[in-house]
Amino acid sequence: MSNTSSMPNDPRPLELEWTEARGSHRDIGHALGRWGADACHRHLVHSEAWAQIMACRDRPEIPAMRALLRQAFPWIEEELAGLAAGLDLPPDDVFLWNCRGDLWALAPDGCTTVLAPTRLSHNEDGDPGFAGACGLAEVRPAGAPAFVSFVYPGSLPGHTFAVNETGLAMTVNNIRARRAGAGMPRMVLTRALLAADSAHAAVSILQSHPRMGAFHLGLGQAGASQTWSVEFSRAAVSVRIVARTPLLHANHAVHEAQAELPQVITASSAHRQERGEDLLEQGTPALTILADAGDAAEPILRRSSSDTDQENTLATADIDLSGPTARWAVYAPGAATPHHRLDGLRRL
Repeated sequence: MSNTSSMPNDPRPLELEWTEARGSHRDIGHALGRWGADACHRHLVHSEAWAQIMACRDRPEIPAMRALLRQAFPWIEEELAGLAAGLDLPPDDVFLWNCRGDLWALAPDGCTTVLAPTRLSHNEDGDPGFAGACGLAEVRPAGAPAFVSFVYPGSLPGHTFAVNETGLAMTVNNIRARRAGAGMPRMVLTRALLAADSAHAAVSILQSHPRMGAFHLGLGQAGASQTWSVEFSRAAVSVRIVARTPLLHANHAVHEAQAELPQVITASSAHRQERGEDLLEQGTPALTILADAGDAAEPILRRSSSDTDQENTLATADIDLSGPTARWAVYAPGAATPHHRLDGLRRL
């Protein structure tokens, strides 16, 4: 991968584990649960974010959300059941946690993405309490496309960055939409997208279901000459084609179709968007942008214990889609060389 020298030589590089899960969807959830159980019991269940989401258990939207999941994606319900068993946590609690961004606009999920015509580059920003406990999962479901995804303990795959065996690549950014009625949980939808065989199929999945929360997706296909910037919310699924000029996305909706979306725009998100767009206009390479700390108060690469959104960068992905397969690298934040290199799903 190009631009490896652009990553800063931070004295605190994090480990990025590699784990594998295969078999039925319940088996896969169980394996991911066992992998993440220690971190969840050490940190997650004691966190403010967990308490905030568990306080939502009596919200009137939740039965409708569960019914939508069961009707449309029973296999994801199976993964959630296996995840809860592997975590040794109550299934209702694990379901709520995987609806966190639908129920609470300030859930600790961040991210910055640079989209170019044949490349997706992405900072995965999240809860610093999971630093060193996240990693990449190679997932091989029976009867569905295999994929490799960045994973957090306690969460379904698919809300971070991933590549599947059909050559579909996806990056995901939080949009802090304010709550407005029941719909399909956003992390359920992005898990479903990992079974899609093209960006067009992924967009169709989003359009075919009622949506509750909001996300921005960078979508790409190995060998295609363009990528897609997709914002989805309860109101709309909007798509921008990136065929010439690269663009940057932080953590708020910027598409015209989402102009009326009630959302929270934090200082970090606003500053990263503005700073990143300025650097893009100067022709700065994507990995240099994602490593930038030029805005000392609200940097793009986030390593501070006093981050204003209480998030830190936990990994950086650089996904080259110019060839017949996705060739990609995943860096621990602060590392000068990749922690993992992949050709499609194959580790190099």
